[in-house]
Amino acid sequence: MVVLVVATASDPASIGPAAAFLAMPGWSPGPPIPEGMESFTNGDVRLLKHERSIIAEDDLDNRWQAATGEAVSEVIFLSKHTAVSNRPALTVHPIGVPHLREDETPPQGGRPGWAALPNPRIGPWLRLMQKIAVDQGLVPEFEITLEATHHGPVTNTPTMFVEIGLGLDEGNTVGSWQGNSEKVLLGIGGGHYAPRHMDIVIKDGIWVGHLLSGYSLPMEVSPQGNGKSSSDVGGMWKHSIKVSYDATKAAFPGGQVIAHLDQKSFKGWQKNAIMSYLQELNIRIGKPNDFI
Repeated sequence: MVVLVVATASDPASIGPAAAFLAMPGWSPGPPIPEGMESFTNGDVRLLKHERSIIAEDDLDNRWQAATGEAVSEVIFLSKHTAVSNRPALTVHPIGVPHLREDETPPQGGRPGWAALPNPRIGPWLRLMQKIAVDQGLVPEFEITLEATHHGPVTNTPTMFVEIGLGLDEGNTVGSWQGNSEKVLLGIGGGHYAPRHMDIVIKDGIWVGHLLSGYSLPMEVSPQGNGKSSSDVGGMWKHSIKVSYDATKAAFPGGQVIAHLDQKSFKGWQKNAIMSYLQELNIRIGKPNDFI
């Protein structure tokens, strides 16, 4: 099994970290890819460079295996981050658009109603990124943060987006899941940068699954309903929670997936409906202290 790191030459913030990777010792040219992509190998890590948008190339893990015969254990995309605030940031996040209906077109790649398996490295790498940023004097100029689940491309193995490369050395792997019944946070609610969930994840030993912000939980109360139970509330929110939970469970075999709600981000009827639905699915709901 190999780790597939993906960069695009169309994005300086993607190709920069890729160049830093290739400056390390041990790299050699990789196998030829029929689609005209460049590849490089180093131990069990494969770096793949293409020319299109980072969200435009679907199924790169399956395509790599078809071209080389090597099965892919995880995918890590190197990408730029754009924020309304223009504040420099280093972010990490899972991907997917589980809240979109089949008749909707994802604005930034992916497949409607789909959530990728979240990469177990997300939590450990976030904490390592924060430590490095502090040691290098990047804080407070740079913000080191999670982002909510969003965009594509489609993948079939545990996946994450990140802006810098770290923790892939074979002898010192950061964020390798061992399947030992540890707790995994499934974040529900809040804004794009998941501040309430960040408060928990920043502590050592917390693993991160999908992070569903408010925009990934579209909820509609029917005229006959009152929002007191999940059956009263329409919209794609149930599907979003279900596929994100299933993907998180699959990415962390043997783990305890616990839902954490940003309760202040919901109206009362929304919180009631979500908690009712989580109970229907037998998904544990945890408070911050339950993750310690």
